[in-house]
Amino acid sequence: MRMRFMRNTTAGFTLVELLITLAIVAVLASAAMPLTEVVAKRAREQELRSALRQIRTAIDTYKDLADHGRVARAADESGYPRTLDVLVDGVADEKDPEKRRIYILRRLPRNPMWTDANTRPAATWGLRSYNSSPQSPQPGRDVFDVYVDSGGVGLNGIAYREW
Repeated sequence: MRMRFMRNTTAGFTLVELLITLAIVAVLASAAMPLTEVVAKRAREQELRSALRQIRTAIDTYKDLADHGRVARAADESGYPRTLDVLVDGVADEKDPEKRRIYILRRLPRNPMWTDANTRPAATWGLRSYNSSPQSPQPGRDVFDVYVDSGGVGLNGIAYREW
């Protein structure tokens, strides 16, 4: 007599199959985590480049307006803005009979590397006056340039302070 063997036809995964799948997913997830950190850092650095460009262009525009007599300045002043807030608050146009205000920036960009979200945007930047050296920037009577006042280093290997 012939014996028939019955096959177990229940559908499902074995424990070994589940463990292997879980291990593969864990390896892929651990490889993706550093990549997401790099992508986030790259996005902040792009925002930093844009913010620096906006502020520096606004400072140069203010200086150009002062050099052409549209912004009042004393004889002993450099012609650069006294604060970053002046770029947003506006200044009276000296050549306009009605003294309408000239607004250079709609809003001052925040330093994206700054961690405290409650800090005013102007306070998130390091300030360099016209009379200070590039190697040792110091605030003064005017704002000649801005820089990142942190010890961070960019993906390109250059310190943010030197951007």
